[in-house]
Amino acid sequence: MATIRRVSLFLTCAADALYPSAARACVEALESLGVQVDFREEQTCCGQPWINTGHPEEARRLALRFAEVFEDAEAIVAPSASCVDTIRNGYDGLFQGAPEVASRVRAVGERTFEFAEFLHRVLGVMDLPAHPRPERTTYHSTCRTLRGIGLRGVAEGYLAQMLGEAFVQLPDSETCCGFGGSFSVKMPEVSGRLLEDKLRAVRTTEASVVTSLDLSCLTHLAGGARRAGLDHLKFCHLAEVVAQALRPAPA
Repeated sequence: MATIRRVSLFLTCAADALYPSAARACVEALESLGVQVDFREEQTCCGQPWINTGHPEEARRLALRFAEVFEDAEAIVAPSASCVDTIRNGYDGLFQGAPEVASRVRAVGERTFEFAEFLHRVLGVMDLPAHPRPERTTYHSTCRTLRGIGLRGVAEGYLAQMLGEAFVQLPDSETCCGFGGSFSVKMPEVSGRLLEDKLRAVRTTEASVVTSLDLSCLTHLAGGARRAGLDHLKFCHLAEVVAQALRPAPA
């Protein structure tokens, strides 16, 4: 793939409502790496909740809207592996019997990337600078990061470069945190047990920061941490750590 130097930011629902700092960090980091970023104000939800809960008609409308908004974008970057997986892999089933529409939507999905994925697979960023103020940090590798967009080891590699010994591997990092979208509502007991297991693993690392590539999972973890009295824990998208590491040193 040719090097892309202009992208459109897809601001996911979780980033918009809960983690605007992640969106700002995506822009800051990409611009630090020489990428121009635009934001299309007419964008809306990608439709993932409607796909997950069995409402194909509503999901089709949102998928078409996404394609219309971003059809002429050179590339689309989002701070969310689950939304990118939906856009790239979840739309095809919505347009069976409409091959032209399916092809159009698929073409946009092929140009949509999660932030860390874009750095690694498109920009070819293999080395990041040391973080100026590293905090003890661990990383939760989400289900959609691993099995949706197929990204394994990339975020961990970046964190090790930036943080050195302050990065601590999370035991059973590839085990689900229990969110799973509507799964956490439909099966709260199972979801709660998975959350407890994940937070127990986080505690063993003695980390003060938990990072990930899915803001919805971070929200689930943060809520569980508050209820468990783990108020010292901070939760952030990987882009925030990258943006901090890329900032020029003060004069």
